[in-house]
Amino acid sequence: MICKIQSLGLTGINGYLVSVECFISNGLPGFEIVGLPDAAVKEARERVRAAIKSCGFSFPVSRITLNLAPAGTKKSGTLYDLPILIGILTASGDVRPTKEASAFLGELSLSGELRPVSGVLSMALCAAKTGIQTLYVPQANAAEATLAEGLKVIPVRDVGQLVAHLNGEAEIAPAPAWIPTRQQQTVLDFADVKGQADVKRALEVAAAGSHNILLIGPPGAGKSMLAKRLPSILPQISREEALEVTQIHSVAGLLAPEAPLVLERPFRSPHHTISAAGMAGGGSTLRPGEISLAHQGVLFLDELPEFRTDALEVLRQPLEDGVVTISRVSGTVEYPSQFMLVCAMNPCKCGWYGHPSGRCTCSPESIRRYQSRISGPLLDRIDIVVEVPAVEFDDLRAKRGGEPSSAVKKRVDAAREVQQKRFEGHTMPCNAQMGAAEVREYCQLDEPCAALMKQAFSSLNMTARSYDRILKVARTIADLDGAAEIMPHHLAEAIQYRSVDMGRN
Repeated sequence: MICKIQSLGLTGINGYLVSVECFISNGLPGFEIVGLPDAAVKEARERVRAAIKSCGFSFPVSRITLNLAPAGTKKSGTLYDLPILIGILTASGDVRPTKEASAFLGELSLSGELRPVSGVLSMALCAAKTGIQTLYVPQANAAEATLAEGLKVIPVRDVGQLVAHLNGEAEIAPAPAWIPTRQQQTVLDFADVKGQADVKRALEVAAAGSHNILLIGPPGAGKSMLAKRLPSILPQISREEALEVTQIHSVAGLLAPEAPLVLERPFRSPHHTISAAGMAGGGSTLRPGEISLAHQGVLFLDELPEFRTDALEVLRQPLEDGVVTISRVSGTVEYPSQFMLVCAMNPCKCGWYGHPSGRCTCSPESIRRYQSRISGPLLDRIDIVVEVPAVEFDDLRAKRGGEPSSAVKKRVDAAREVQQKRFEGHTMPCNAQMGAAEVREYCQLDEPCAALMKQAFSSLNMTARSYDRILKVARTIADLDGAAEIMPHHLAEAIQYRSVDMGRN
């Protein structure tokens, strides 16, 4: 007898339908799985066999052939355990065939209990789009699956419970739609930072337009402190953005059952020993890396020159395209990576180059070598470079804190609203994502601005990319100022953020 059970699979962060075809025939007992299964899928044979026997059913003493279609697509993971088991029990007559359009996924324990799997949200969204009416998932994945609207989600505890439900003996109630409940979180506030008004202004501009920023200053100046408070002034994540971010985190296996939806913009801060694969993604299962986990959020690289060169260079293409493409022998996947890059570094190896105390012990050649660890093409993709000076004693002693994040966020939100109206009907959400055509349309310069830009272009040895990035930053500054057109003082501030000496002369 041949039986077909619907399941799902993953390619990147997108789900696709998988048909589990089970054929039980006469002949020498055997259990074969075909359709490009990986090692985890092949091991399902033993988990399914043990689960069937543990739940009181008889495992067929026959030849069993299972085909995972489409057969030309690599199948990976443990999520096919449940559909394989249901296929065998249906083909052997222990389970009634399902009449409605249903799909199954889940990992089995040897006792027949269901364990959670990764990427359920992506597969649930695919199921809802392709006409699947009911999705059977492990209990721990049910809340995540309900985020896909228009889908009935059945939370399954174990095989015995599921079989009783399918045979009409004891119904399992569908999982209720998960409703987010915002919990009060401790948010780092800009008010905690003493002094550094110019740096805070630069971070405000960066947040308003989602621009990449580099902070340069001596140890203890507050670079990391400022960067970690950047999320407190970013716009609240939308539901569409939250779903996309959640898909990535779900595929990576980073979701908690009690928090199936990411409600805050990600803030990723990898250690400088990270590899290129850890940064971009990859591995045997092509998992997302840090730049994808930071999608719609912030990727913070502290001590930038200490990162491996290959780990930094993989940032170049995603910073331009907003996606990262990973190609391996096993296949090619594409992950979204629209993130805000925030970097921090010392001006030299000892960290005190340019400090008024004169305590720097580095030679000019050592300073040049240290700063040149950041390649020109990568530096060219950073919109704002700002110096973070050492904090003055009077600022540290000041009893009054700085401006709170809530006040800064209001200005950032107002600037983002202007950009949303400007780009209505476009795919870009903010100024940093403008293409060449949009730059020409929305970043026009009058004669005084053009003269200023011409002077800066020659004196700063700009490239065409840096020219466009200055215009984008100037557009953001004008939006913060509530100006319809870019004025000379807006442009001058934007140029200032590109004129920091990086010791490359």
